[in-house]
Amino acid sequence: MMMWRCVPVIALLWLALPGHAADPRSKLTPGATATVTEVVDGDTVIVSPAPGGAPQIRLVGIQAPKLPLGRKGFKAWPLSTASKQLLEKLVLRRGVTLHFGESRMDRHGRHLAHLFRDDGLWVQGAMLERGMARVYTFPDNRMLAAEMYALESAARAANKGIWSLRYYQPRAADPETLLRQLGSFQLVEGRVQAAAKVKGRVYLNFGDNWRDDFTATLAPKSARLYAKSGLEATALEGQRVRVRGWLRKRNGPMIEVSHPEQIETLKE
Repeated sequence: MMMWRCVPVIALLWLALPGHAADPRSKLTPGATATVTEVVDGDTVIVSPAPGGAPQIRLVGIQAPKLPLGRKGFKAWPLSTASKQLLEKLVLRRGVTLHFGESRMDRHGRHLAHLFRDDGLWVQGAMLERGMARVYTFPDNRMLAAEMYALESAARAANKGIWSLRYYQPRAADPETLLRQLGSFQLVEGRVQAAAKVKGRVYLNFGDNWRDDFTATLAPKSARLYAKSGLEATALEGQRVRVRGWLRKRNGPMIEVSHPEQIETLKE
């Protein structure tokens, strides 16, 4: 699988055209059909009847702005209420069909599914197209990443929804700035100054001093998965890229890359 490149605005008519050649359902496995009875937040709903006894559906592949949802001390992310309201408008009391790519359940007992409305609209695609969510893939759930990145890129170029706010915009690979964002999910852009593999682990350094500068790193298993995409991660040296993930501190700020879709190459 090749890395995903930034793409221009694309037509979205296929979002509501079942059976169209570009219909994303063709890549997925269909599951149960149900009615959405409650929207928890911008990427989670409850349906009835509950497929397999599990009523909660996590819209796999996207991350909407988070609400506290009873978590003590948790501050709502900007536009979290607006994101929930959009999802309510799209699916509440509507029939939806679950479609699966890879892993089907998470550790919380939620279905991990792409949702398609009864008229064929792809719900994840609609949230991304309107700028009310961003792409959020996992090693065991990477299906439709290219299609989702295309929609996210178009929304970001148009400053729609979350992309109108600095809070969500991609950040430069500046260590001082990134250190203030530790523990948050970020999109970081910069040029890979050096790439090295040490005991199977790949380090992508974005500055001259690896002890302080931003680094993206791939564990040996992740590096092997990346290689299966047709390109060694060390070949990114010298390229401008966008890395997304949770910022941690290991020497300087760091993102652990677990699968190829976390890295996008950028046009010069």
